[in-house]
Amino acid sequence: MGHGPAVRRRKLGEELRKLRDATGLTSGAAAALVGWHQSKVSRIETGRSGVKPADVTRLLDAYGVGDPQLRSLLEALADSAGGGGVDWAHAYRGLLPPQYRDFISLESQARSARTLETSVVPGLLQTPAYARAVTRAALGGLPPDKLDSLVEVRIARQEVLRGDAPLTLNAVLDEAVVRRWVGGRAAMREQLRHLLDMAALPHVRLQVIPFQRGGYVGLSGPFIMFSFPAISDLDVVVIDHLTSSLYLERREDLEAYSAAFQTVQALALSSTESMDLIARTAREGPG
Repeated sequence: MGHGPAVRRRKLGEELRKLRDATGLTSGAAAALVGWHQSKVSRIETGRSGVKPADVTRLLDAYGVGDPQLRSLLEALADSAGGGGVDWAHAYRGLLPPQYRDFISLESQARSARTLETSVVPGLLQTPAYARAVTRAALGGLPPDKLDSLVEVRIARQEVLRGDAPLTLNAVLDEAVVRRWVGGRAAMREQLRHLLDMAALPHVRLQVIPFQRGGYVGLSGPFIMFSFPAISDLDVVVIDHLTSSLYLERREDLEAYSAAFQTVQALALSSTESMDLIARTAREGPG
């Protein structure tokens, strides 16, 4: 359990140590190859010190790592663990709390995401009108300019679902998500139609758990699991609270949440049945 950058520094250090071990180099020998003191390599590998992407590149060169996907991931991981991250997010740095910047960084680097939502549409699937209504309700009293900026951030995040290598998103929604008419009738109908459009994408799977299913694991709160290319050990669960986020990385936590997600997927309606429910709700209203 920890804070986003600390989690990633530790994960990055572990991966760099594994790569060094695979070469048969000691930490002192590795340091000598790149012109550092041995203590710097040790601090990086234990996660006690941040590392610049350029320094990761030097280590990867020294270790003979040629896999471009692995190199790109580790260099990006170093950037985010050191306080970097998504380029467009820097424009909002003074507005976004650290935990939200960390979340955006994880989201932008992930290969896939599995999420259970019990009250609102996942941010990656929200329309501007719905995002505005949710943000206004959750953070009452925001000045109009800050509200506008937070909505812009929410929509900008959705770029991860576009492009040549989009994020694979598996989302399970409680029926309350589609029945709670946030922002009024017109805004919610637009949002429900948008869900139908997004669910038609090959990399987006959307399911709904109907009220008739009763209680289920995860009902107490939403969560999201991020998985990353090349390195399964980087997987992390994020649980949001009102003023902070928890990052769970222990193997037993990951296994527990993975099992919970499989359970709710099995409990939910099929994708086709879920789309029928959403389409019917858009036509008829919340009921």
